Amino acid sequence: MAKGPTPGHGPLAGVRVVELAGIGPGPFAAMLLADLGADVVRVDRPGGAGLGIDPAHDLTNRNKRSVVLDLKGDEGPARVLDLVERADILVEGYRPGVAERLGVGPDACLARNPKLVYGRMTGWGQDGPLADRAGHDIAYIALTGTLSMIGGPDEPPTVPANLVGDYAGGSLYLVVGVLAALQHARAHGEGQVVDAAIVDGAAHLATMIHGMLAAGSWQDRRGANLLDGGCPFYGTYATSDGGHMAVGPLEGRFYAEFARLLGIADAFPDRWDLARWDELRAAVTERFLTRTRAEWTEEFAGTDACVAPVLSLTEAPHHPHLAARSTFVEHGGRTQPAPAPRFSATPVSVRTGPALPGADTEAVATDWDVPGLRPTPRD
Repeated sequence: MAKGPTPGHGPLAGVRVVELAGIGPGPFAAMLLADLGADVVRVDRPGGAGLGIDPAHDLTNRNKRSVVLDLKGDEGPARVLDLVERADILVEGYRPGVAERLGVGPDACLARNPKLVYGRMTGWGQDGPLADRAGHDIAYIALTGTLSMIGGPDEPPTVPANLVGDYAGGSLYLVVGVLAALQHARAHGEGQVVDAAIVDGAAHLATMIHGMLAAGSWQDRRGANLLDGGCPFYGTYATSDGGHMAVGPLEGRFYAEFARLLGIADAFPDRWDLARWDELRAAVTERFLTRTRAEWTEEFAGTDACVAPVLSLTEAPHHPHLAARSTFVEHGGRTQPAPAPRFSATPVSVRTGPALPGADTEAVATDWDVPGLRPTPRD
C-alpha cells in the first residue's frame, strides 16, 4: 500500500531526501535520516539492485517511500532532477563518475537546486589511486589499520561483520556530514558535495588509539593492549554451558567487586601486576568454566563489576533492560532495533515497514508535485 509522509515525527520532519538506490552504507544512512523523520524517497532501479535480500524484509528501507526510475532511460534522469529540485539532500553510493555519466551528478543537481546537499557514499572516496576500484568493508578497514587491532594475538584478524567500516565509518559519517552541510545550506543558501569515504571514517574512529600509540601506551599489535583483549580483565570468557561472559572492570573499585564475586580477590589483589597477567587470565578462565552463563549472570546482577552475558541477536531483544527501554521494537511482524538516539520533544519511531520498489510512485508524485513520475497512459 502506498503511503504518504508522516508529519511531526522526529526532528527531521519536513526535510526531503532523495536516495539513489544502492547497497550497504548508503541505504543505512538514508534509513537513519528517515528514522529521524525525514521524508526519504528511494529511487529504485527496474529489476532491483542485483544484490541484497527480499525488499519486503530489508529493514534498512523502513520509514521510506519508493519510486522506480530507469536512470539509463530517456526520462529517468529528468525525473530525478525534478525530485532534486524539491529536495534538501541527495544520497548516492555509486563509484566516482557514475552519477555524472547518468546525468544526475553534483553539477547537474546543484544547477537545478543550488541549496542541495549532495551526499556521496563510497569506500575509497572520490579521489586517490584506489578511487575507481571495487571493494567492500573488509578491505577498507584493512588498509586503515582498524582491522589489525581486532582479534587474538596469535590468530588472523577477526572480521567484525560489516559494522566497523560500512556503518560506523561510512553511514554515520555520511549522516553527520549531510546534516552539517544542511545547516550551512539553510544559513547561507549554499549547497555542497559531501564526500564520505569509509576509509576516512574508519581511520577517524581510531583517533584515540593513535593518540595512545603516540604516547607509548598502545602497542601496534593485536591482543597486547588494555582494550583489545590483551588485558585479562577486559575480554570474554567461556562458561560451562558454552556461553560467554563479557568482562570489563577497568576501574579499581569495579575490579575489586569483580574479583570478590569471582572468588579470586585474595589471589590477585593487584590487577596491574603485569608479570602475573597470564596467571590472572588462567584463573579467570578456570572460574568462569565452573558455572553456566545464566548462573554467572545472576551472580553479577545488580553489581558494578562490569560483567554482562554475551547474548545472541535473537536473545538480545528479551533482555530485561533492553525490553524496558524498548531498544528493540516489533513492526509488521518483524523484531528490529528501534530508531536511535531519542528525543524529548520530537520522538522518533518505526512508522512504516520496508518500502517496496515503486509502491509509492503516485503518492510521491502528488506530495512532491512531480507529475512526471506518473506512468504515461497508453492509448
